[in-house]
Amino acid sequence: MPTKSEKTIASILSSAEELFLVKNYADVTMGRLAQRSGVTKGALYHHFPSKEDLYLQMMHAALARKRALFSRAIACEGTCRERLKRLTQAFFDLPKDEIGLMRLVRRDVNIFAPAVRAKLVRSYQASLPSLVETVIRDGIQGGELAPADPRLLAWHFVATVEVTLGRHSDFVFKDSGTKLNHVLDIFFRGTAAVRRTRQGALS
Repeated sequence: MPTKSEKTIASILSSAEELFLVKNYADVTMGRLAQRSGVTKGALYHHFPSKEDLYLQMMHAALARKRALFSRAIACEGTCRERLKRLTQAFFDLPKDEIGLMRLVRRDVNIFAPAVRAKLVRSYQASLPSLVETVIRDGIQGGELAPADPRLLAWHFVATVEVTLGRHSDFVFKDSGTKLNHVLDIFFRGTAAVRRTRQGALS
């Protein structure tokens, strides 16, 4: 059972997510965070010595949740396509706020010092691109995908997923299932291993 302190920290982090999703980093103050969380500024500073520390703890926790979720999606056996389909479906099923939190990395990363920035980027990479890279690497080794740089392909795949989540795609595709098939079809048409028939023709 969570302690009172743990409940307070969870409440503060939840309130921080709500604020940072709608306001730029510079526009969120510790006073506003305390007010939104229903705690005094002294209590807020007791748990988080600075806005940067609070923000980073919030982001690393949010990204860790995604890594756990997506790791489960690819853990089951299957082809590269099947595993990427499960992962992408898990991504599409995320609430909009959870997707928004992942996008904050791109929005805010350059605010921080190089070492802090690098750690945040690594946390983001571990939450999604590195998992995609693992599946793609398996697909290449298993002959499902043509030989290529798996990291580059992983970033291509993630970019396609993010584009398909844009507002315009809501007008193009009728549902998430159609979006999912679109992402997979685009990726696998371009990366599938070329196979030869018995007569030597390409297929």
